[in-house]
Order: sequence, then structure tokens, then C-alpha cells
Amino acid sequence: MTLLRTELGRTLRGHRLRQRRTLRDVSGAARVSLGYLSEVERGQKEASSELLASICDALDVELADLLAEVSTELRGPAVRVRPLPAGVAAGVPADDAAAAAAASEDAPAAETLVPAGAEPALALVGATSRAAHRAGAAVSLAA
Repeated sequence: MTLLRTELGRTLRGHRLRQRRTLRDVSGAARVSLGYLSEVERGQKEASSELLASICDALDVELADLLAEVSTELRGPAVRVRPLPAGVAAGVPADDAAAAAAASEDAPAAETLVPAGAEPALALVGATSRAAHRAGAAVSLAA
């Protein structure tokens, strides 16, 4: 199993190398030490959300795009997704959903295959560029 920090580092390094930029250049722009950035890229350090945002800004990559790319890589070619318990998808309160799930345990639940590249369950809605985000444009999560 690939760790999140390993895939984040690999993806960040890929963006940096495609831009033909050095660790020194990106670390200076992100205001993080060269050694620490190197450790993040090698998956040896867990980057905070603030550090990831700073590195993404230095690479001119949207954080949401980076996370989506990492998510796709972690999923692999196809993923088995467990179905929601009966009632949860319909908005039944948790206690009722748990009771419904317990009652339907006799019936086998079907698994669903999600193809690689499928859209995420949550998406950022609103500002579509770094400039718009800096200007205070609203961004929200949509399911």
C-alpha cells in the first residue's frame, strides 16, 4: 500500500521536474528549506496543509488539482467501493440507517467498480484560479 505522503511527494517532484525547476528554486519560492522540500518529495516528511499550499503556489499548481491527481494515482486502475448501508443514501437518520443495515445483513451487498479517472465525490466549486482565490472569490464543497 502506497502512503499518502509518498504519492504527494512523487507528484510534487513530477510537477517540479516537468517545469525544469530545481529544488533550490522551488524551496526559495515556497519559503521552505531545501532539505525539508527534498524530504517531502521523497515521502520522508508529512507536509502540513499550509506547506502543501505554499509549495503548490510556488509551482503554480492548484492544491485541489494536486490532491485530485494524488487521489487518482492512489486508486489505481479500478477500485472496489463498498455500498452505503440501506437508508444512508436516502438521508435516513443515522440510528434508523444502522437499524436498516442490521436488518438487511442477510442480503448480500453488491460491490461497485469505479473506473480510473472517475470524478471525485466532492468537488471544489467557485474560484477557478489562484488569482480569483487571492481576490477573495468564494469557494465551497459540493457533493
